[in-house]
Amino acid sequence: MFWQTSRFRLDLSRPLVMGIVNTTPDSFSDGGQHASSAAALAHCEQLLAEGAHILDIGGESTRPGSPPLPLEEELARVLPVLRAAVRLGVPVSIDTYKPAVMQQALDLGVDIVNDIWALRQSGAAQVVAAHPTCGVCLMHMHREPQTMQAAPMVGDVLPQVLSFLELQTQSLQALGVEKDRIAIDPGIGFGKTVEQNFALLARQRALLALGRPLLAGWSRKSSLGAVTGLPVEERQAPSVAAALLAVQQGAAIVRVHDVRATVAALAVWQTMQAMQAQAQAPTPDFTERETQP
Repeated sequence: MFWQTSRFRLDLSRPLVMGIVNTTPDSFSDGGQHASSAAALAHCEQLLAEGAHILDIGGESTRPGSPPLPLEEELARVLPVLRAAVRLGVPVSIDTYKPAVMQQALDLGVDIVNDIWALRQSGAAQVVAAHPTCGVCLMHMHREPQTMQAAPMVGDVLPQVLSFLELQTQSLQALGVEKDRIAIDPGIGFGKTVEQNFALLARQRALLALGRPLLAGWSRKSSLGAVTGLPVEERQAPSVAAALLAVQQGAAIVRVHDVRATVAALAVWQTMQAMQAQAQAPTPDFTERETQP
C-alpha cells in the first residue's frame, strides 16, 4: 500500500514513524520545550537524526479542555517552522483543523494535512480537494477538545469509529480526492475512556476494512498513565509498547514523541517478523525421486 502526499509517494510496506513537533507553549506532553521557531526546527533535525520518516508540526494544543487558538497566533507559530522544514527532504505534515492554516501550509509545499476534526470545519475539505496531490489524515474525535473528556463516548466504540471514518472518507472522495491520498486515525484519547481506547487497540484490524492506511497515536497518552501509574514525562516505555502493539494490529504509521526508542523497537520487531516468515516458508522437498531410464 502507498500513501500519496504532495511531494512523496510513501511506501507503507514497512511501518513509518511520524515524529511530533509541538510549537505550543502548553502541550500536555512536552511543556512548550519547542515553542520558539529555532527550538522547533532544531527538534525537527533531531527527530530526523533519530530516524523519523515524517515530521508532524502543530501550533495548537488539543489536550482535553484546551481553548481554541486564534488563527493569527497559530500561523505565527507554525509558518516559520514549516518554511524551513520543507527543505529537510522528508514529508512534512501540518497538524491543524483550520482551513486557512492548511492552505498556507500547502502553499509552502507541506505534504500532509493531519486534522483531528477530519475536515469537518467549514471549507477544510475544499482546501484539500483543491490540491492535486496532498495527503490527508482523517481522525475520529468525539465532541471537541473542550468537552470530549467531560462527556466521553458510550457503548461499543469500534462500530461508531468505523462508521465515522468510512463516511468522512467517502465524502472526501466525492469531492475528487483520490483514495490513495487518504489515511485514517481512530483518535486514541479523543473523547474515549481508557477501556474504549484499549478496546480499539485490541480490535484495530477491523478498521483496515476501509482499505486505507491506519495512523496510530498513543504516545504519552493519559490512558497509558492510567494503566501504569506513570506521569507523562515517564511514559516512554509504555508509549513504545503501545506503538508496537498498534503496528502488530495493522497500523502503517505511528505518531510518536520518542522517535529513537520507537525506531529501535520497530527494528527488533521487523527482524522477528522476517525470521518468523522464513520459518513458516515451505521447506523444499529434497527427497530422491525416481528417474526414468
